[in-house]
Amino acid sequence: MNDNFDPDTLAVRAGTLRSQFQEHSEAMFLTSSFVFGSAAEAAARFSGAEPGNIYARFTNPSVTMFETRLAALEGAERCIAFASGMAAILATVMGLLKAGEHIVASRSIFGSTVQLFNNILGRFGVTTSFVPPTEPEAWRRAVQPNTKLFFLESPSNPLTEVSDIRAIADIAHAAGVWLAVDNCFCSPILQRPLEMGADIVIHSATKYLDGQGRVLGGAVLGGKALMEGVYTFLRTAGPTLSAFNAWVLLKGMETLPIRMAAHSSNALELATWLEAHPKVSRVLYPGLPSHPQHELAMAQQKTGGGIVAFEAVGGKAAAWTVIDQTRLLSITANLGDTRTTITHPASTTHSRMTPEQRADAGIGDGLIRIAVGLESVEDLKRDLERGLALI
Repeated sequence: MNDNFDPDTLAVRAGTLRSQFQEHSEAMFLTSSFVFGSAAEAAARFSGAEPGNIYARFTNPSVTMFETRLAALEGAERCIAFASGMAAILATVMGLLKAGEHIVASRSIFGSTVQLFNNILGRFGVTTSFVPPTEPEAWRRAVQPNTKLFFLESPSNPLTEVSDIRAIADIAHAAGVWLAVDNCFCSPILQRPLEMGADIVIHSATKYLDGQGRVLGGAVLGGKALMEGVYTFLRTAGPTLSAFNAWVLLKGMETLPIRMAAHSSNALELATWLEAHPKVSRVLYPGLPSHPQHELAMAQQKTGGGIVAFEAVGGKAAAWTVIDQTRLLSITANLGDTRTTITHPASTTHSRMTPEQRADAGIGDGLIRIAVGLESVEDLKRDLERGLALI
């Protein structure tokens, strides 16, 4: 689809393929394999001489539509879809790195990503060094002769720290290293890392791309040549996005621009209220002037996004009181939903990190993460006040 279209249009129209029935809404192609017209055609498909669908582990029209739409939104040459965000991260490393090579990663990333890098990839000879996400010089100092990949989230999970993507990309490229950015918190509506020098963008499509907490999905995006290794891993190992999930994600992406605007607006209002609350010691939200990287965030992102983190006065007991007293907010670790969710990162999403790792990442026992949904902000305030009033 024409790259000159606005994101609002691309989110609705990009990637649509029609069958012989000329359906208006994208169809689901629920099949495990595809029939060839001849032995010669089958051979041509399998060799790559002729494009087309072969087997749903690595080719499916519904998945192709999702990949094409997301690539258009991110401004990427190619997108490869996966069964989950974690599968996408695994495929990036397995498709591009080999034993004996090295990753430099932000120390402020999703807890499962830390476990993947340390406890799984480490067993296969891929080592990782963790550095502060907001100090570009720390990334430069961490480079080793065998470093192949920089990996960061911006904003980070759960503290919404913002990395200088362009500065870190320049450091990576000077060392002959790829930069991968997890763009889950912003989506391509609020931030396009490839335009700031990143080589790879990764998504947990489960979050904002779906937007209603219905299905799992993931994606890796970048240049055609670089993505070939990632695709080869998918074709061989099969961490495949299902056709049904791809169709659900396509429907979710149609409303992505208007949802991201509403999430951001609600989050800014809620963060402003929390910052003035006497039972809250600090609020971390990129859209607030008090955020340590506010200026950088506003230069890289269109808005502050939908994630608010705050410290309740009184540590873990206070945080759990606030969470347990909610009646409206959903106590769940997922995010990016139309429904507001609330979680205690130290005991859930980042619980498999050691206490020392959490301390290094700034994840205290009083920290609460809220993924602000589309409900009335006044109702959200009343729901949180119920617990805050008790601490």
